[in-house]
Amino acid sequence: MLSARAPVNDSGCSDFSFSATSLANPGGVRLSIPFRASKKNGENAAGGRGLTPKISVDLLRAGAAVITTGDHIWDQREILKYLETEPRLLRPINYPPGTPGAGSIVLETSKGKVAVVNVQGRTFMQPPLDNPFLAMQAEVERLRAETPIIFVDVHAETTSEKIAMGRYLDGKVSAVVGTHTHTQTADEQIFPNGTAFLCDAGMCGPVESCLGREIAPIIEKFLTGRPALFPVARGPVKLHGVIVDIDEQTGRALHIERLAQLHQPAPHPQEQ
Repeated sequence: MLSARAPVNDSGCSDFSFSATSLANPGGVRLSIPFRASKKNGENAAGGRGLTPKISVDLLRAGAAVITTGDHIWDQREILKYLETEPRLLRPINYPPGTPGAGSIVLETSKGKVAVVNVQGRTFMQPPLDNPFLAMQAEVERLRAETPIIFVDVHAETTSEKIAMGRYLDGKVSAVVGTHTHTQTADEQIFPNGTAFLCDAGMCGPVESCLGREIAPIIEKFLTGRPALFPVARGPVKLHGVIVDIDEQTGRALHIERLAQLHQPAPHPQEQ
């Protein structure tokens, strides 16, 4: 999520935070951290399957200014019409022309314009979309005419495709952060030409789980090969993400830091 509610640094750089893929909050807990600018991937916020208009509104009211998505964007039918009315909810930019919604947005902030782009990879991903590299080439050229500060969420399965995208965009955007795998990587870095990179931001969801789902049904599926339901797990949740300091004049990243914060939900009054 991207929010400009809090002031930016007086040092001439903007703090930009990105919260990772969300699953339905198992404890009914709202995690809140006062970032100067933040963006949220809401890919699995509706019980692990896409996102609803109500959840989108809740995230925006909680402080998000932009919500990115991925291959689960169409899982909830009611999102189709909502996409056409809410520009702060993005779908991958490399869908064919005529697809509802948009894949990028330029936000007006107190320190100038900030662009956010959502793109989806193709390796081991369904559906196979238009070439993400060509889509980003055209979109970044268009956006750089408005602002040097560009944040990219690349929703993709393989590390190779996300690293290649980061290297391809090095010096053209401020940050490239991957999503989709639900597992945070430890390869945060700033590439030679000033683009911050993290292969995957991870997941905002239950700790005792298999990618946010209950453990036992997942193991049973691997043991038997039979279909099974995978309920969202409950218990303590962890917020994963990344914080990037960006020079607001040049758009170059100055610092990148991974975030992993555990939140232990308070017991329900009836459980005490």
